[in-house]
Amino acid sequence: MARSRWSFPGFDTARLNSLRWRLLLLVGLAIAPMVAMTVAAGIQERENALVNARQNLQRLANLAAANEAQSLAGARQILRDLSSVSDITTDTDKCNELLADILSKNTIYTNFGLIEMNGNVSCSAVPLAAPVNLGDRLHFKRAVTERGFIASRYVFGRVIQKHTINLTYPVIKRGQVVGVLFAALDLTELDKFVADVKLPPGTLLWTLDDQGTVISRRPDSAEWLGKKTTPTLHQVARSGRAPVIVRDFDGVERLYASAGVGQGELSDYRVLIGVPENDFLASAEQDQRFVIIGLITTVLLAGLAAWFGGNILIVQRMRRLAVTANLIASGSLATRTGMRYGNEEISELARSLDEMAEALQRKDAQRDESEAALKAADRRKDEFLAMLAHELRNPLAPISAGAEILKRSATADTSTAQAALIIARQAEHMTRLIDDLLDVSRVNRGFIELHNETLELGDIVNDAVEQVGPLIARKTQQLTLDISPEPCRVSGDRKRLVQVVANLLNNAAKYTPVGGRINLNVGCTKDLVLLAVTDNGIGMAPDLLARAFDLFAQGERASDRSDGGLGLGLALVKKLVGLHGGTVTAESDGLGHGSTLTLELPRVAGDVVRREGEAGAVIAPIPAGARCLVVDDNKDAAHMLSMYLEASGFDVTVAYTGEQGLLAACEKPPAFCLLDIGLPDLDGNELVGRLRSLPEAASAVMIAISGYGRVEDRDRSLAAGFDHYFVKPVDIAALRELLTAAK
Repeated sequence: MARSRWSFPGFDTARLNSLRWRLLLLVGLAIAPMVAMTVAAGIQERENALVNARQNLQRLANLAAANEAQSLAGARQILRDLSSVSDITTDTDKCNELLADILSKNTIYTNFGLIEMNGNVSCSAVPLAAPVNLGDRLHFKRAVTERGFIASRYVFGRVIQKHTINLTYPVIKRGQVVGVLFAALDLTELDKFVADVKLPPGTLLWTLDDQGTVISRRPDSAEWLGKKTTPTLHQVARSGRAPVIVRDFDGVERLYASAGVGQGELSDYRVLIGVPENDFLASAEQDQRFVIIGLITTVLLAGLAAWFGGNILIVQRMRRLAVTANLIASGSLATRTGMRYGNEEISELARSLDEMAEALQRKDAQRDESEAALKAADRRKDEFLAMLAHELRNPLAPISAGAEILKRSATADTSTAQAALIIARQAEHMTRLIDDLLDVSRVNRGFIELHNETLELGDIVNDAVEQVGPLIARKTQQLTLDISPEPCRVSGDRKRLVQVVANLLNNAAKYTPVGGRINLNVGCTKDLVLLAVTDNGIGMAPDLLARAFDLFAQGERASDRSDGGLGLGLALVKKLVGLHGGTVTAESDGLGHGSTLTLELPRVAGDVVRREGEAGAVIAPIPAGARCLVVDDNKDAAHMLSMYLEASGFDVTVAYTGEQGLLAACEKPPAFCLLDIGLPDLDGNELVGRLRSLPEAASAVMIAISGYGRVEDRDRSLAAGFDHYFVKPVDIAALRELLTAAK
């Protein structure tokens, strides 16, 4: 005989399973007639409860509708009596006085008034703040046309500025309609007419106009006035059919009955009353639950007797072990069997499974700790790079300014002029390295914000070539551009895409010998724009090719490292291209065979954002005597900047703290203030505000000179009161152009 998969020596589980199912079958056959009779009786009892509930609910709806009809009939009688008063149409003052008296005695109304045939309200119980015309109101037109009492749809009163319905009645003299009287009924008071209708908890009572707009609701009337009810409830109200069960807006199934207010003679309003289905079926369901509980108890007792031996003692425990093993395998290492350990085989298996899960959990915790330590170290590295870049900007500022002074003053000394050019070029190179450090740190920490626009990749290439051109020219390399005549448009940040292409060209120039060749190709397919930079330089070995875009990865270069870097350029390219939804790849046939870097970006349609052509700037002579205030705690930087400004014709005052700067501004009112942000006593953003408050410096041009280059730092300084923002080392040409234009 074949054995069950859960067979154990001396225990025939196949017979147990067969007996268990046969016992269950016998129990089922014995209980089946009782279950069938119980279900049939329950269905019949439910139907009877539903019939009774429909009858009672319809009576409630008719009662509520009759009460509201009485309120409308009372309004009709008031308006009918007013229409026979001669002063209503002949004497406005008496009309206002009469209507105000009637309003004071009928608090459920918010206004009474008379509408002339041109629609103007000429008489009102509530004084009019401005002329009001109701000629466009449907109830006014119907009262004139039908020459009888009209109950309007829901409106928000133009005179009283409240939720209301207008009840109108024509004033007829000598067979002609000469005006229309109206009574504005306060909808918040409408519920009082059905206050004596007792509703079970959870019941909703609605009054709707012919468009399904709520003019009364219990409860929460104020929240629903003027809103549309659900299309289903509106259809139930309009049909006037027998009570039906509707799943309401709050998910509760209610039995709804409807009735007309005034049966069409007074209004088109409908009253809806909805009682939760569970309320009127509660008694029947309670009896059914009692019977069902008895049946379930019987079934459970019989099932326990049939299943106890095999299901509880063996099968369920094995299933628990299987579920626990599956959860552990899926990664829930904290899962345990929860079984008590004994001397039998299943307990031994449970103990082994729990011990295995505990060991795996310990190893997983150790791995999480290691990952957290690695992430913390990586974060500290990014923060260090950002701080290092900031600190390196400060010594670069006096170096750059000093180089500019040397270039201006050493026109007759060739050696000094050449040294000044070298210093300026190396300072510019160091600035680019610092910018790369900052950009890598910003990307890694998610601080890069793209300003996307539709761009032509050919325009991006031209800007990048202009940046890298001096390096290529210095190494007498040949650059060939092959740009597709077909428009190759992308969506991206112009500055960042120029930086990407410039880094690719710069990388090719670094690793290509003097006199080498560099080819740049731009093309596009239906969905992609492709850019490839190919050189005949030193190429890449397979191991370097695999990590070409990793941070700090570099190929071998000459020992002098005249064009050296930190291995950030291609890493930054990959991160920026990824932010633009593109990819970049590297190919090389090995050392000495050059390399190709290929960039792919999504192609987009649309018009290209063209920049206006920039005319060559002509530097005008600077008038002598303009006064500048330089505040910087770095004395070397302050001294070199002041020397440059003095050489340019400015009268310069230098201060090394914020307080000194305030005193200097009072003694010598400046035309320009060049302020460092990181001062020892006053923050530069605080200093600019205090300078603005001084009469001597209020109109000065405020220029920030900062080692912080983030967008948020710039925005914070401009918001504090600065007119311009420069990042160290200052672009001397741009600063001179700014000062010249401002003077």
